[in-house]
Amino acid sequence: MAARVARAKTLGKLKASGFEMLPVKAEMRRNLIAKIRAGESLFPGIVGYDETVLPQITNAILGGQDVILLGERGQAKSRIVRSLTSLLDEFTPVIEGAEIPEDPFAPITAQGRAIVAEQGDATPIRWMHREERYGEKLATPDITIADLIGEVDPIKVAEGRYLSDEFTIHFGLVPRVNRGIFAINELPDLSERIQVGLLNVLEERDVQIRGHKVRLPLDVFLIATANPEDYTNRGRIITPLKDRYGAQVRTHYPDEIGQEIDIMEQEAASLDMSDYRVHVPDYMKEIVAEMTRQARSSPDINQRSGVSVRASVANYEALLANAFRRALRLNELDVIPRISDLPFVLPSLQGKVEFEAMEEGQEDKIVERILTASVKAVFDRRMDVNDLENIVLSFGDGLSVETGESAAVMSYDSVMESIPGMAEVVSGLVSEPAAMPSAVEFVLEGLHLHKLLNKYSAGGRATFTG
Repeated sequence: MAARVARAKTLGKLKASGFEMLPVKAEMRRNLIAKIRAGESLFPGIVGYDETVLPQITNAILGGQDVILLGERGQAKSRIVRSLTSLLDEFTPVIEGAEIPEDPFAPITAQGRAIVAEQGDATPIRWMHREERYGEKLATPDITIADLIGEVDPIKVAEGRYLSDEFTIHFGLVPRVNRGIFAINELPDLSERIQVGLLNVLEERDVQIRGHKVRLPLDVFLIATANPEDYTNRGRIITPLKDRYGAQVRTHYPDEIGQEIDIMEQEAASLDMSDYRVHVPDYMKEIVAEMTRQARSSPDINQRSGVSVRASVANYEALLANAFRRALRLNELDVIPRISDLPFVLPSLQGKVEFEAMEEGQEDKIVERILTASVKAVFDRRMDVNDLENIVLSFGDGLSVETGESAAVMSYDSVMESIPGMAEVVSGLVSEPAAMPSAVEFVLEGLHLHKLLNKYSAGGRATFTG
């Protein structure tokens, strides 16, 4: 059927092919059902929502409902919205030459109807790809009806048309995704006047442009995103428009630290490191993810705006960048992050969070506390200080060791040799010899945070004593 339909270049041939034009929501529903039956992944790349958000969105589509996603920044709302195009047919027929995508069997504009009336079965057909059937707009207070719905085109008026003539209208974003999906990000930021105009198009199926009433029965699947605080507490959504959405789905941050790590690795920029070998110990990944989780519970961080998963991604990239910089400076081929690289992550974290009102200069102390708490939390999950008694006791005899982000891998050999039991502990953390400095720093830092070792830091280097 698909190959035969693809050859239909005119309305007459399209009719003869037996092609069935479904409304957008019915089309998405049909394709969703087929994917579920085939066991296909419905939303590839979306992590942590399998038991919460995704079933609700699936139910909304199966129920033929428009959707609004409520959630703080960095909760994959935009990714979910854009992935919905996969539920559209790969290609769909529209009238060639019409200003907006028109169902060849039932055109909705004066232009579309005129083309079909004039050319009949010879009306030319264009096959539109699913990616062309998606439109998106970030809501801002300065958006106008002209942007979303349309405006009288002065050029068409200058050509001799009357203002009351529907042919004078230049259509906006929503009509231009007729037969598709339209997304509005941050819906509450639309002014009430624009919300009313949008409601008229979606519910009443008409709109007034410069006093000219246009009947516009659009076929659009509408999805919007909003911050919960704006949507539920400030009364910035007109009630009829809010009622227009059949499903209200609440997104969330990853429930498990493993999910945060999966997203972090998936989204981090893939950089060319030539012949350098990159290896990130699991505990280092966990520390980066834990920093974000600690920030989400910190009273010093504005939780209303949220702490995006992008914070984890950016911090992870910064960690790798500093480890790579060290490898370049020391002419080492292994890029392996250490505890001493973490201070270089803090500027990245500061740029991703909003601090509560406080005295100037407190931001550095806050992110340092978050870093310290994160390292200790991961250390406690992975290590038992009672098993490290021999290491602690060795420092009681006056032992002093130095570490640092600029220290070469071989310089840690003497550290390993001077601390009884360290080699055994390190082997339980990492398997690659080049990762040994990272494990050594992790153990020493954990003991320091448990107040079992003293630490003196200066210029990117640290000295541990008993």
